[in-house]
Amino acid sequence: MSTTNDSATLLDPAGRPEYETMLGVAGENGDVNLDLILDVPVTLAMEVGRTRISIRNLLQLNQGSVVELDRAAGEPLDVFVNGTLVAHGEVVVINEKFGIRLTDVISPAERVRKLR
Repeated sequence: MSTTNDSATLLDPAGRPEYETMLGVAGENGDVNLDLILDVPVTLAMEVGRTRISIRNLLQLNQGSVVELDRAAGEPLDVFVNGTLVAHGEVVVINEKFGIRLTDVISPAERVRKLR
């Protein structure tokens, strides 16, 4: 197993990540070195709602079509990071652009529980 932080050495001989190396060794007080992952990009997505429609109805959609979602107006949006629900929020406008104000952030322990 590699012990350097060079990105090429974070893979085992089969090209798989060596997770123990990437996490680093816990310090004397049990802290894990998160500096290794702080600059890793993640996908952040906000979801207003969902619906299911038939392919027939999907093919009939055009400009001006209205699709009813499973949420009422004013309900919080879901905030996902790499597909995992991490928070809820509400739409705001900032300098003529949309944004989201987080109203409820799911605890890290709850996020881990949902992954299992």
